Amino acid sequence: MNLFLSLRPFRVFALASVCLLLAAGCGQGGGSSGGGHAHTAPHGGVLVEVGDHAYNLEFVLDREAGKLTAYVLDGHAENFIRTDLPGIVLTANDRALTLVPVANAATGETVGSTAQFEAAADWLKAPGALAVKVPALTLRGNAFSAIEATVP
Repeated sequence: MNLFLSLRPFRVFALASVCLLLAAGCGQGGGSSGGGHAHTAPHGGVLVEVGDHAYNLEFVLDREAGKLTAYVLDGHAENFIRTDLPGIVLTANDRALTLVPVANAATGETVGSTAQFEAAADWLKAPGALAVKVPALTLRGNAFSAIEATVP
């Protein structure tokens, strides 16, 4: 029997498998509570989807330093989205907090064109989960509201 003909069922199976994977889309079946769609937080923080797969906010809590950092990322949490926001106003455990833009000479980010925002407060050093709520946020002309996350 010709080797090519004997491999035909395998080739059909392989092609069908590839098509199924492509049809599943990015991260489908990933096991998050958001409909099975999951991405990895690049800084090990907590990702929150903003809009319908438009953006992500990654919240990173450094308890030792008492610092909360937020990164603005694309819908797949792969690329930073620079923004001219003057800050991100939120509550954390029902306490008001404003994360201010952070410049980074290594990446060329400046206040007014950055994806990183942070704030420090002694009460962020307290143990327990941090309930973060962003009531309103505008990214690239798109308004979003009621963004919530729990940071362990």
